[in-house]
Amino acid sequence: MSAVPPLPLGISPAVPGWLAEHLPGLRPPIEFTRLAGGRSNLTYLVTDAAGVRRVLRRPPLGSHAATAHDVLREARLLDGLAGEVPVPAVLAICADDSVTDAPFVVLEHLDGLVLRDPAGVEASLSVAQRRLVGPALIDAMVTLHRVDPARVGLGALTARRDHVTRQLRRWYGNWRRGGTRELPDLEAAHARLAELVPEQRRTAIVHGDYRLDNCVLDPSMAVQGILDWELTTVGDPLVDLGQFLVYWAEPADERTALHAPPTAAPGFSSRAELAERYCAATGEDPAALDYHLAFSWWKTACIVEDVYTRMRRGAMGVTDRSPESFAEQAAALAAQARRAAARLGAPR
Repeated sequence: MSAVPPLPLGISPAVPGWLAEHLPGLRPPIEFTRLAGGRSNLTYLVTDAAGVRRVLRRPPLGSHAATAHDVLREARLLDGLAGEVPVPAVLAICADDSVTDAPFVVLEHLDGLVLRDPAGVEASLSVAQRRLVGPALIDAMVTLHRVDPARVGLGALTARRDHVTRQLRRWYGNWRRGGTRELPDLEAAHARLAELVPEQRRTAIVHGDYRLDNCVLDPSMAVQGILDWELTTVGDPLVDLGQFLVYWAEPADERTALHAPPTAAPGFSSRAELAERYCAATGEDPAALDYHLAFSWWKTACIVEDVYTRMRRGAMGVTDRSPESFAEQAAALAAQARRAAARLGAPR
């Protein structure tokens, strides 16, 4: 008889039986491996005795806001987007908290390339391949921003034009309610951004965390799947573009939004080239991006600070980084956000 592999934190002994009942063809015993990334919702690779792989996502351990980390909503979005943009298929949904203390969803495992750091880039891609990656991600983003929000059940939000104001309120409120320390730079950047919110000129489905390591690439460097839809809403598509460009580090950057950004390796398109490609496809004004870049530095600082807070409380299990490293990163991002916000002029 095969030994039953140990279960990681966040997976109860009831989960293997539930999976065997709800996933046709699954062959026990099942092995669970915590995947890199997924610092918001917990993400596990599920491998059965036949070597078939699937992905399980659940909220972090402990208590959190009722609307946060909603994997059931994420599954509904993926079902709605299937056929329009590249996403993994939803294989099973467990809304019963009694199975492992929280809802979870099981997704198709996409057997493609995920680039998480410069070492992975150097090991996987030629310089010629790297030049293809940025344009492919921009084109996939443009496709997403053209999808009718009603298709994914978000049509009721299309009349609103206050996306940035809502985002400022949400992330600031999350920090003030759950934070464990003061960050004056985060406070000052928020005040400046709230003062200068620009007019929202377009409305689209906004992924909310669109970046290279949330995309799976196929051998041609096309986007095979977009992952991590937890923050998705309807709003200003420039919020997605600004976030993407903040994450898209260049080799000469002194400060980066990610701890070890994959695009710090040489050979990728520049931020300016990618912004131009998006604006050419959508008719956006490149000058409108300054605010959204400053906002994205601030939002990223809020996200990293939230990870630090949850790690201090033990809600993330064992990870590859210390809480202190996230604390330092959040403080540096907050300082960058304050500098970027201070350079903004009055909205046009």
